[in-house]
Amino acid sequence: MLQQSFRLQQVQTPIIPVVGELIRQHPGTISLGQGVVSYPPPPAAFEQIGVMLGDPVLHKYQAVYGIPALLKEIEQKLRQENGIDVNNGSRIVVTAGGNMAFINALLAIADVGDEVILNVPYYFNHEMAITMANCRAVLVPTDENYQLQLKLIAAAITDRTRAVVTISPNNPTGAVYAETSLREVNELCRVRGIYHISDEAYEYFTYDPARHFSPGSLPDSNKHTISLYSLSKAYGFASWRIGFMVIPEHLFDAVNKIQDTILICPSVVSQFAAVGAMQVGAEYCRNQVRQLADVRKLVQRELAQLDAYCVTPPADGAFYFFLKLHTALAPLALVERLVKEHRVAAIPGSAFGMTQGCYLRVAYGALQPETVAEGMGRLVHGIKTILGA
Repeated sequence: MLQQSFRLQQVQTPIIPVVGELIRQHPGTISLGQGVVSYPPPPAAFEQIGVMLGDPVLHKYQAVYGIPALLKEIEQKLRQENGIDVNNGSRIVVTAGGNMAFINALLAIADVGDEVILNVPYYFNHEMAITMANCRAVLVPTDENYQLQLKLIAAAITDRTRAVVTISPNNPTGAVYAETSLREVNELCRVRGIYHISDEAYEYFTYDPARHFSPGSLPDSNKHTISLYSLSKAYGFASWRIGFMVIPEHLFDAVNKIQDTILICPSVVSQFAAVGAMQVGAEYCRNQVRQLADVRKLVQRELAQLDAYCVTPPADGAFYFFLKLHTALAPLALVERLVKEHRVAAIPGSAFGMTQGCYLRVAYGALQPETVAEGMGRLVHGIKTILGA
């Protein structure tokens, strides 16, 4: 009998399409679900496309690891903003977004049955990728404020461990990990002979007093640190699918094999658009984040009304809050009721590995301020109505 891969049957169903279908079935629903930004790429991104269109050679396959102009912009950005010198034993590989950067890293370092440590709540696509690769995700809880617990991470390392993954600023919690914690994780990985995969897709999305820190900037970290980045959030580039990774030199050939097989090369037109965006620079994103900070305060004011119904730990980064609700309801059941009865959607925490208790991820980056205000009003009223009944 024809059947699908047993391995794929073990992979969780992506939650965003599930909630998206629920929203489509209930028109007028405001989604506080998907993690994207509301603003478009800078106009300079589109201007670079003409350069690509005018050169017939660029309509053919280009280098697996990225075009020279984009690699130059990335190298300069890493040096100036992250303190990472890629000329010190590292290589840059341009990818089709941050998710591809992660799967590249995973396939390059792990074999069947190997283990990768994820801090819980985790980003669901990381856990899904690990399962697809026939590896095992080892789940380590964060503390009550979703901060790293180094002792638990160290205790989870075995002979099969290949990497510890950190995401800061964090999806789904909005937590920003302390520099001291990231330094400790990186040193632990160095001492134990494993990789530190540092996902920094939300690097620009921090709010006072939080500051972003790149573990790849640490002295002698280049041999065991894999840093992942994305233009999707920073430059409004979600559908253009451009990210990049900084990897140790010794992984370069392996990553090239993987990327050549899956992708051949990142979309060249998207890479040229990325050149234009990065030439504008990070200030484009930082201007947007300043405006987003006001939306964040609005969300915080609304959530303050729910103190009797949930716990909302600090979220000094990204554009998420991760609520722990005082209810025995299953999180997906709560989401379904919020959509059907109150026309507002969030993402159930079970998708991020929080299987004990009821959690919701609330995202506020994709909508205009007035729509966020309306959505939060519906969310607060809905939670009060459902949990207070």
